[in-house]
Amino acid sequence: MRILKENTIGLVIDIQYRLFSHIYDFENLEFHILRLIRGLKALNIPIQITEQYVKGLGPTITTIQEELDEDYKPIEKMEFSCLDNESYSLALKSTGKKNVIIMGIESHVCVMQTVIDLIANGYQPIVIEDCVSSRKLSDKNTAINRMRAEGAIISSYEAILFELCRVSGTEEFKLISKIVK
Repeated sequence: MRILKENTIGLVIDIQYRLFSHIYDFENLEFHILRLIRGLKALNIPIQITEQYVKGLGPTITTIQEELDEDYKPIEKMEFSCLDNESYSLALKSTGKKNVIIMGIESHVCVMQTVIDLIANGYQPIVIEDCVSSRKLSDKNTAINRMRAEGAIISSYEAILFELCRVSGTEEFKLISKIVK
């Protein structure tokens, strides 16, 4: 299945202060997520963002807030699956998009439950393997395997950005090439 930008939206799941520094390889994770966000923005793909229990986990980390800029409009949730949150579910439905590019934490909790519910509700989740993580690498790996078995597409940030470009030589391609270097 080819992933087309016209039918695609990004989703940043719960990349929040009090948990982020405890996540496996969080520095590389942040590096990759920022590039993915830049690329999606360059391709004019909308991005939604959730925050889990802000009172306890704090807001989204500053670098991501700054990268999202005017698109930083988080939906706060208490539910693990984003689709169990009525505000998020309605916001996603209102876009009319069916492909959801997923980045965030933790892979084995909020990310995985969201992916399972996206599939059950007729969406196609694209989990960006180098843009999701958990506190333990084993939890991330187990979640990636489960999400793949459930029907999620697993990709990398560079692969998905070039797939969304489709051709070289365009202004979009030039922007993406600079972002991934």
